Amino acid sequence: MSNRVKIRCLPSGVPGLDNLLGGGLPEFSFNLIAGTPGSGKTTLAHQIMFSLANPQYRALFFTVLGEPALKMLRYQQQFTFFDQNKVNESIRFVNLSAELLEGDFDRVLARIADEVKAYAPSLVFVDSFRSVVQSARREESMSDLQRFVQQLGMQMTSWQATTFLIGEYLAPETESSPVFTVADGILWLSQNLHRNSMVRKMQVVKMRGQAQSPGLHTFRMSDAGLRIFPRAIVQPGAVTGSETSTGDARVSMGIPGLDEMLGGGLPAGYSLLLVGPSGSGKTIMATEFLAEGVRRGEPGVIAAFEKSPSQLLNNKLSDLVKAGKVGVINTRSLDLSIDETLHDLIEMIKRMQAKRVVIDSVSGFELALAPEFSEDFRGSLYRMVAELTAMGVTILMISEMEDRYTDLRFSPFGSAILADAIIVQRYVEIAGQFKRAFSVVKVRGSEHSKDIRLFDITNKGIVIGEAMSEYAGILSGRPTLSPG
Repeated sequence: MSNRVKIRCLPSGVPGLDNLLGGGLPEFSFNLIAGTPGSGKTTLAHQIMFSLANPQYRALFFTVLGEPALKMLRYQQQFTFFDQNKVNESIRFVNLSAELLEGDFDRVLARIADEVKAYAPSLVFVDSFRSVVQSARREESMSDLQRFVQQLGMQMTSWQATTFLIGEYLAPETESSPVFTVADGILWLSQNLHRNSMVRKMQVVKMRGQAQSPGLHTFRMSDAGLRIFPRAIVQPGAVTGSETSTGDARVSMGIPGLDEMLGGGLPAGYSLLLVGPSGSGKTIMATEFLAEGVRRGEPGVIAAFEKSPSQLLNNKLSDLVKAGKVGVINTRSLDLSIDETLHDLIEMIKRMQAKRVVIDSVSGFELALAPEFSEDFRGSLYRMVAELTAMGVTILMISEMEDRYTDLRFSPFGSAILADAIIVQRYVEIAGQFKRAFSVVKVRGSEHSKDIRLFDITNKGIVIGEAMSEYAGILSGRPTLSPG
């Protein structure tokens, strides 16, 4: 029989946070919510408190700010998680500004202890003790300051309550502050201005007894409070893309003749990069790909990074969307993070049980990301593709390319190596007219056609024509004439 103590995990009530913590907040733990001013620390604390507090599980919230608690609550009431009925019934607010102004920090500690003893809360929050620190620096020595912070931290660990200390900290202070040693959990919030973009991130620096998710994770603040988008992490030894495909299951592209060129269709779970200049038919081919999936009982999702849904949807695709067979994610808002985009994609894929995903386009995706994320665009794209293909989803990624006639490139981002298959569309000149041509450049682990074939776009969709083997030099950049 195991003698291990089982620690109960409390649901935080903050979307995405429990995943970062390794299951939730350990009951009776002492936690530090730290970060820069305006990063969302107090809002996070209130969101957790209002989610957990009830008449049997009461909360005590101390404020040591110079402003009354009512002023703070006036702003917190704007969030949908705020429940006025819980104030004074399940949640009590205590302001310590009077004790702080007197400069008697022993009295501050005593007041906190008396209130906790009298109210017997299950949750205790102290916000913002950083104000005490700044005041102490004007009148007290650093040794007295450290003693105060350490005593406050030790007090909070001794109560039979889950406790939170909220304060503004700068990174260099983490090495010298004793409270970081005492704390069971440390949540670090930051907001970074990069060019004209504001990006908020959270890091679980420490969470005793639980396997927290490492690294920095993006979060957004809205009327509902904080929502965290856990960073997609490709686990060591994980298999993705061509490694997950058995090689037997094939996905039909919905265009007569294209499946044969791919060696029997696109292997299920692959990522396909469709490259071509403007107007070459990329979106139409993507539409046929999704429509064929619907015909086979495989719902799809399209993420629109470059065009609005109204611009993107042709008649066929619009009908599929209206029928609920294809879901559309409008991602044209700027300052996106890869984690937020991936979260929305996965959520819709699971809800619709989708098997096919179109990303239109990779170029637009790079532009939609906040500059901080676009600087590592290839790494961001790799994590997204790996996560989706590991789910067994087949992906078609569109990449806009300039057709220079004299060279052949597959991607301006070096992302072609991330794709399991590549189809290139381009224009060629024959007898004084532009014609569309395409070729299958790559299909991992599969025999595919090496032909370069003409194709037309008709009212019935894409129609593949003859091979261009008789037109020598057409794709080499040399002038071309009609044979004969």
